[in-house]
Amino acid sequence: MCNTGLMNPLDIISEYYKPGTSLYDILVKHSELVAKKALMIAENVPHLKPDLDFIKEASMLHDIGIFQTDVRQLGCRGSHPYVVHGYLGRIILEQKGFPRHALTCERHVGAGITTEDIKERKMPLPIRDMLPESIEEKIICFADKFFSKDPDGMKNEKTIEEIVAKLKRYGPGQVERFFEWVKLFQVLGSKPHG
Repeated sequence: MCNTGLMNPLDIISEYYKPGTSLYDILVKHSELVAKKALMIAENVPHLKPDLDFIKEASMLHDIGIFQTDVRQLGCRGSHPYVVHGYLGRIILEQKGFPRHALTCERHVGAGITTEDIKERKMPLPIRDMLPESIEEKIICFADKFFSKDPDGMKNEKTIEEIVAKLKRYGPGQVERFFEWVKLFQVLGSKPHG
């Protein structure tokens, strides 16, 4: 099933998150920040021909799977480790008939996850590359790194240095991909405006 009609991401989010709850507010605020940043990045690279409508929708839905994880500080009371939220989001959106949005969910974690990462770190994920491929996936994954879901962390956009320090913990490939995107998206300076 492939849903080709117009979508309202908030309608989909509301099926899994109760509006007015702390978790709903955290997810929506984070997603709005990512969408705004992603659209700003996309508008800076018109020669790459990014699909702005898709970026707006997929940015809002990229973290839809977090409710199934066990992250108490966010109010997530699921049974899965946080690293699988992208994969879980993919399942949700595929079942709803949005396969392209689903792939964005799966491929946005970190700066993407390789088969080698999954094997070496014994991640509870299917053994396959989960790396952003389309320009839209890369833009959303990149934009997501600038914002935390921690309610306090959403007040400030992270600097490139802060992002790199976090990504370094997960291996050099993460940092290399991130810097490829810094160059590709022409993001200058240590603290991009936004």
